[in-house]
Amino acid sequence: MYLVESKGGAIGCMLLSLSFLGTWPALLTLLERRGRLPQHTYLDYTITNLLAAVIIAFTFGEIGNSTTEKPNFINQLSQDNWPSVMFAMLGGIVLSLGNLSTQYAWAFVGLSVTEVITSSLAVVIGTTMNYFLDDKINKAEILFSGVGCFLIAVCLGSCVHASNDADNKAKLTSFSNDSKEGAMIKDASATKEAYTNTNLESGNANKGKEKFGTAQFLIEIENKRAIKVFGKGTFIGLAITFFAGICFSLFSPAFNLATNDQWNTLKHGVPHLSVYTAFFYFSVSCFVVAIILNITFLYRPVLNLPKSSIKAYLSDSNGRWWAFLAGFLCGFGNGLQFMGGQAAGYAAADAVQALPLVSTFWGMLLFGEYRKSSRRTYVLLVGMLAMFIVAVGVLMASSGHRK
Repeated sequence: MYLVESKGGAIGCMLLSLSFLGTWPALLTLLERRGRLPQHTYLDYTITNLLAAVIIAFTFGEIGNSTTEKPNFINQLSQDNWPSVMFAMLGGIVLSLGNLSTQYAWAFVGLSVTEVITSSLAVVIGTTMNYFLDDKINKAEILFSGVGCFLIAVCLGSCVHASNDADNKAKLTSFSNDSKEGAMIKDASATKEAYTNTNLESGNANKGKEKFGTAQFLIEIENKRAIKVFGKGTFIGLAITFFAGICFSLFSPAFNLATNDQWNTLKHGVPHLSVYTAFFYFSVSCFVVAIILNITFLYRPVLNLPKSSIKAYLSDSNGRWWAFLAGFLCGFGNGLQFMGGQAAGYAAADAVQALPLVSTFWGMLLFGEYRKSSRRTYVLLVGMLAMFIVAVGVLMASSGHRK
């Protein structure tokens, strides 16, 4: 099997992973804002996310000769390594719960802030756990300086959301003073049935007419989107976001335990799981949980979403290829993160959690987030991004080398 052994190769994997993991959430957000049910989108995404792990396992995991100490992927499937397999599957379960939560959180607090809070919590908690699990191979004084930057970023991220939310409320209040336009705000609470997927994908009459950042644009987005957020409290979105962040903080340490067996759960002579075998089991459990929960949500939806069915999902092809692409990006992004982490330490690999640097770019470019906001919001936003840039550099500089 192929192994990343150099520090430079590990950093290359981390940077590529960062670009992938920062892009796929933008694709799912795009579909939600077009009105596609998140249950349909996530079912599509889940399929290719698993397929990415299978591709990685049968390519990188099968390169070269298999040895007793370093068996290839297929050889490891028949070995007595179930304690490590269970850790890998546990990591997949918590990641699936986190990903599922974020697709609802994006609607309430926006793509940028969701990614900021979840990734910051993942680094603050997950990196600390990985540092001790990896027998302190990373430079502590550098590593935890980076963790501090992420901790500051999560505080700034909450402030950015509060400031931007106040800006949006001010725009809508001003707009509603006119009685004619005020009726439009009332229409924003119209149900999902009033906007069919066909109209949304073919492009409706208002598309492109409203400018980013205006009250009319916010109303247009609310009319189109699948999850209606007008009138919902900020607390709901932040609660979902923080839950997702806790889930994200646990999947990397669980994967670390699966590949390095720090707790000595394997029998004597049984080789550790390779990154590719662990990632395969990790993705299988992630797939199973996602399928069960999303099929349940088809018939018992949350957040006042309309009911759906397996038949409706199969016939809903609008945006399916974007969801498939998102699944591939996430799958390959996670695989590259683990490949880099196995070489340079999983604590350093948590630098890929700086994905808000990428997702904020997509949020502003595709969705007009923060357009026409107040100066205070812009100052907080710049400060937040600056802390992420510093954190990425510091965490990567702490990279060690696993013996």
